[in-house]
Amino acid sequence: MKKVYLLSFALCAFAFTGIAQVEQTDDIEAYDLGDISPQSFQWRTWSGDENTPEEGQVTTDQANSGSQSMVIGPGNAGPQDQLFLTAFQPSSGIYTVAWEMYVPSGHEGFFNVQGEITTPQEGSFLLTDHYFNPNNQTPGQGQDPDANFTWTFPHDTWFNVTIYFDLDAKTYELIVDGDVAIPAGTPFNDLTAPYLGGVDFFAPSEFSYYFIDDVVAGVGQLSTDEFSEAVFSVYPNPVKNVLNIESAAAVSSVTIYDVLGKAVLSAQPDAISPKIDMSGLSSGAYLVQVTIDGTSKTVKVIK
Repeated sequence: MKKVYLLSFALCAFAFTGIAQVEQTDDIEAYDLGDISPQSFQWRTWSGDENTPEEGQVTTDQANSGSQSMVIGPGNAGPQDQLFLTAFQPSSGIYTVAWEMYVPSGHEGFFNVQGEITTPQEGSFLLTDHYFNPNNQTPGQGQDPDANFTWTFPHDTWFNVTIYFDLDAKTYELIVDGDVAIPAGTPFNDLTAPYLGGVDFFAPSEFSYYFIDDVVAGVGQLSTDEFSEAVFSVYPNPVKNVLNIESAAAVSSVTIYDVLGKAVLSAQPDAISPKIDMSGLSSGAYLVQVTIDGTSKTVKVIK
């Protein structure tokens, strides 16, 4: 089984400045089929235990990009309760989390947003539950628990879900399929949540069945262009000598930092899918910052 090493929570103090910056992406392509959380530090179950019925499953049944996505729902021993974790646990400023979602006809999708992350998770609902066709009672309609807000979404096709958080004002805006679903300035459910911990993808009923792909998180109000421009993958990880960066667009620069934040290697490949020679670096953990069209993403690499 591949083990994908990404940003560790111990490195949460290490950050880069910028008005808008992608910090995390996951297109679900680097994993083997099956339980997702043992394969990446970006994912964990509600309990914190791996290889349990809570696990979201990596599948080839649907994909927004590539050939794989994560599925929550029928055919798996549930209920699934899978968290996507923010690597830097932001507590101030503007922050964006977005993903692509697919809900088959006759089924429901779901998410909420967690504040403080504990093990096991006790619940710190920064944002309350958000449903897409709850209990298969309102096909094509999403809503919060009391239907104070409702929105439309398409079944049987991929659509984008974007949340803009104002962590200082403790408000948010939800965009679904390009339209405002919940307006900017809507208060958090939990005004005492100390930080943005992650998104919870849960199976609340027998009708729950949906797919998640191309998750993006970062500082500022990220645009759709910034989501796509910064998507790339690195391999092998751990790396021995040469790190391959697979990208759809040209990589303008690569800077490698040690865990103390000191730059130890830099390159300006200005090429699609460049190779970076790391043979001169000693064994250990590194943060690799890749910039594509002015947008940066940082991943952790083990050598």
